[in-house]
Amino acid sequence: MSAPSRLGRYPVRRRIGSGAFATVWLAHDEHLDSPVAIKVLADNWAGDLHIRQRFIEEGRFLRKVESPHVVTVYDAGELADDRPFLVMAYADQGTLADRLELATLTPGEALAVIDQVGKGLSALHDRGVLHRDVKPANVLFRSVEHPGGAQVVAMVGDLGLGKAMDMSSRLTMVGGTPTYVAPEQARGEGLDGRADQFSLAALGYYLLAGRQPFSHTSLSAAEDPAPPPPMGIDNAEAEAVVLRALARDRDDRFDDVASFTAALVEAMGGQVEDAPRTWVPIDPDLTRAEPPAATTAGDVDAAPLRPGGRWRRARRPAAVVAALLVLAVGAGAGWTLERTSTATRTVADRTGTISVTVPESWTAQVDPEQWTPVEGEQAQPSLASGSRAGWNSADDPSPGVFVGILASDKLPSRVPQHKECVDAPGGLIRDQRDGDASMTVFFSGCPGADVMVERVIQVNSSQLLWVQVRSDERATANQVLDSVTVSGI
Repeated sequence: MSAPSRLGRYPVRRRIGSGAFATVWLAHDEHLDSPVAIKVLADNWAGDLHIRQRFIEEGRFLRKVESPHVVTVYDAGELADDRPFLVMAYADQGTLADRLELATLTPGEALAVIDQVGKGLSALHDRGVLHRDVKPANVLFRSVEHPGGAQVVAMVGDLGLGKAMDMSSRLTMVGGTPTYVAPEQARGEGLDGRADQFSLAALGYYLLAGRQPFSHTSLSAAEDPAPPPPMGIDNAEAEAVVLRALARDRDDRFDDVASFTAALVEAMGGQVEDAPRTWVPIDPDLTRAEPPAATTAGDVDAAPLRPGGRWRRARRPAAVVAALLVLAVGAGAGWTLERTSTATRTVADRTGTISVTVPESWTAQVDPEQWTPVEGEQAQPSLASGSRAGWNSADDPSPGVFVGILASDKLPSRVPQHKECVDAPGGLIRDQRDGDASMTVFFSGCPGADVMVERVIQVNSSQLLWVQVRSDERATANQVLDSVTVSGI
């Protein structure tokens, strides 16, 4: 779907994401010189009066609430084809789901997120609104400038299932995400704020224990859940608080969300840490109405460059972090190419999907076999080529390149980081060419190979290309990056 030049009075910068009912665009408020997110009802639902009404109600529910922890709606309108749109605060730090793909939260960070989300839910409840779909993808983060630097604030967003409490006190439409939904909500019973409390507790369990409290695959499975297993954390009091909020019978839970979060804060030391620092670099040109032609930045990123500017798009999975873990243990048992006197050599994967030109010395071990980015998912084309066996091990790295396809419909909020390196000169590079988006970071001072490059490219609507290069010098790394090609996707 091509980006419209404007939505109402707002010039559009790029697409942030899309779902079954709407597409969200990043735009610029020229009057206030500020980035905004614009949510537009999908055209295939424009004629469905029920869906249209739910969309409009979301804006009304959000507009009722003034809280830094609830996504703000600034404006609303209709397009020429009568589709409604909502102009909202832009979450420049992505979602909690994005953040968890990078790494788990510390207990202090987890408590800060739970506390802030709880404040957002309490603000909704105070205005007579239930959220009904609390989950990582619906917790959004935005950066706020402070004297000590930019910090992250958590916001509750996406009230597509939101309901006024006076309506939810009667039998209402069943909805929600099975892993997080309260039993009474899954059964279609009348609801109150304790349903959102249950969902927040399920989220808290996940953040503190590192795993989901339930593995429901359907709403019917969530109607009568078994007690969740022990959390396995070193804080029995905090665990008791979370498990009480996850009680099957709502009468056994806390009276409201604020009581739950207050009890959890007390159990975890009585104080909430300051908001964490931003994890996605802030780009001052991100939402400029007419960005420089060379780089168009945002959640989108430059497509990988084919030599002389060639690439196809790629998309990131929730697999980038898992992919890193796979890569860290080595490319596997590769086979050795016969060495020749040529300065460079082009190698390809077994399927003929990926090829890359590398220095001859980087062909001591080549692994052209497919890889599985995430356990249980389908194997994807990949290619590894390095200067010796075990070149991409964490303990003893040396120059080489890994390229792999990942299944995902969007870029990650950031590429993997490398604390063992000294710095990342230039920070995050975002780019877009010929419709392809990518994210790139150069690290230097890395052990075994001074330069490390991480690049993720959106090659089509459901796949990403991930490239990792280790090199003794940046010039060689650039040449290898520019030589990567993909075919047939």
